[in-house]
Amino acid sequence: MSGFTIHDLVGIIDARAASSGEVSYTRKLLDKGPEHCAKKLGEEAIEVVIAAVESDGAREHVIAESADLIFHLLVLLKSRGVALSEVEAELARRTQMSGLEEKASRKAE
Repeated sequence: MSGFTIHDLVGIIDARAASSGEVSYTRKLLDKGPEHCAKKLGEEAIEVVIAAVESDGAREHVIAESADLIFHLLVLLKSRGVALSEVEAELARRTQMSGLEEKASRKAE
């Protein structure tokens, strides 16, 4: 295990968001707005699905595409001003009950 965390990635995204679009892919994504960031996230999600169902099932491909997906999710959150801690809080709230109970409670809202 590398010791690198998703919080480390958030810090890198924050730092790169403060730099120029000429040197930062992250800044370029953010400059194009949340809609573009959302589109990129969707593309990456599809690539994860494809990698997961490919007949050769190359683990490395699933890992690489998953890393892309997580990166683009964090960029989308940044574009919308949503902190990772807010998502973590929601996950913590949801895990206070079973997954089936939690899903049923969302239908009641």
